[in-house]
Amino acid sequence: MDSKITTLNDKITKAHLGGGENRIKKQHQKKKLTARERIEYLLDEGSFEEIGMLVTHRTTDFGMQDQIYYGDGVVTGYGTISGRMVYIFAQDFTVFGGALSETHAEKICKIMDHAMKVGAPLIGLNDSGGARIQEGVRSLGGYADIFYRNVQASGVIPQISAIMGPCAGGAVYSPAMTDFTMMVEDTSYMFVTGPNVVKTVTNEEVTSEELGGASTHSTKSGVTHITSANDIACLEDIKSLLSYLPQNNKTKPEQLAYELADEMRPSLNSIIPDSANKPYDMHQVIEGIIDADSFFEIHKDYADNIIVGFARIGGRSIGIVANQPMSLAGVLDVNSSKKGARFTRFCDCFNIPLLVLVDVPGFLPGTDQEWNGIIIHGAKLLYALSEATVPRVTVITRKAYGGAYDVMNSKHIGADMNFAWPTAEIAVMGAKGASEIIFKKEINEAENPELKLSEKEKEYADKFANPYRAAERGFIDEVILPEETRRKLIKAYAMLDNKVVQRPDRKHGNIPL
Repeated sequence: MDSKITTLNDKITKAHLGGGENRIKKQHQKKKLTARERIEYLLDEGSFEEIGMLVTHRTTDFGMQDQIYYGDGVVTGYGTISGRMVYIFAQDFTVFGGALSETHAEKICKIMDHAMKVGAPLIGLNDSGGARIQEGVRSLGGYADIFYRNVQASGVIPQISAIMGPCAGGAVYSPAMTDFTMMVEDTSYMFVTGPNVVKTVTNEEVTSEELGGASTHSTKSGVTHITSANDIACLEDIKSLLSYLPQNNKTKPEQLAYELADEMRPSLNSIIPDSANKPYDMHQVIEGIIDADSFFEIHKDYADNIIVGFARIGGRSIGIVANQPMSLAGVLDVNSSKKGARFTRFCDCFNIPLLVLVDVPGFLPGTDQEWNGIIIHGAKLLYALSEATVPRVTVITRKAYGGAYDVMNSKHIGADMNFAWPTAEIAVMGAKGASEIIFKKEINEAENPELKLSEKEKEYADKFANPYRAAERGFIDEVILPEETRRKLIKAYAMLDNKVVQRPDRKHGNIPL
């Protein structure tokens, strides 16, 4: 046994020698790294400590007693990323296709328990064909043990899943319950049932990539939050994401050193078009407000009529939720509501202040939206923002119409500070639609109905298509010039730094799922 251990340790040592991150970078063009190479690249050099290296499976059926591999298809342990403690597991596809066994699951559960006790992020590098069929229900029970811990850890420590190979059957549910799911283009896929089963049941011809590839889940289903070109890019994305997050729900994200200077941004003054119906890119507003090159977008290719992501303002990590006028005029629909709600709840779990940028003409009308539950999905975003206790600041850049005004972090649902640009229009609906209803009789009886509608439209716009009525009522704290926005936000977040909210005594609320 001693000789076996010595030989194994020699192999492990060799796997960790040879230039570390720089050596692995040379394999950038390779589509896949090994489990140990992934860990070596992701963690600080020399920081990884492995747990359970000598674990083997306990199965004797189907000749398995003759197939013994130390580690049993998963590498588990802890280390640091930029000096911060993290716990990690990386499934090894070269051992039984990374299939999960009873002992494989026990190793993962042990790491999850450690992460919970210590209060450190958990990172899972998934590369598994699913349950190990030779073990039957024991492997299924192993998945359930992991699922249970995912739920217990939710909102306590950040959980990140990187899909770096196949992820099928029961294996998909653990990543789905973590905070962020990443996928690698061309080499990873996720689905509950594979193409062969789909063909048998539905007679539908589909490839693994079409059914559950990175592109599919980043654009159609929204299952994955970030896609990367290859393994190296995926691991770099994990590092970037972690830099915005705290260790656990009892701490705040690290605030980077920042020296205040002239925080005015005159470029913001010229972003809003003269025409209220002309689109503009909300990314320009975001870039004009935040610290340079600090925006890390989440769910970039899914429901792009709303933008969510992390950034820094004055060195402080914040979460941004913003309507995007370049897509569907920035309306809220089923997918954008779910996307915004999910991101909002994550930020609230982990003490990350929220910035909401508003240019929303309302909810998307139509039978497709109504039949697919826009009411209940829109309520998710409303619920998420209403329950959030982190510092919440809103800036209305242009339109804030109807119920969507209420939903997008209005003062009425507990926002701390609400600013508006002079171009803001806060009303029940647009001037044209409102005039057609309010002045219908006058317009129909006029000699020139079109001219009368134009007059009434201007009358309504002069009265309501501005932020000043809302400011008079205290619904807007201040009407500011666009160039002042960054300076106002830096001061607002500093003022709100020690915000405390006492919630009602209850087990938990019942978000409209």
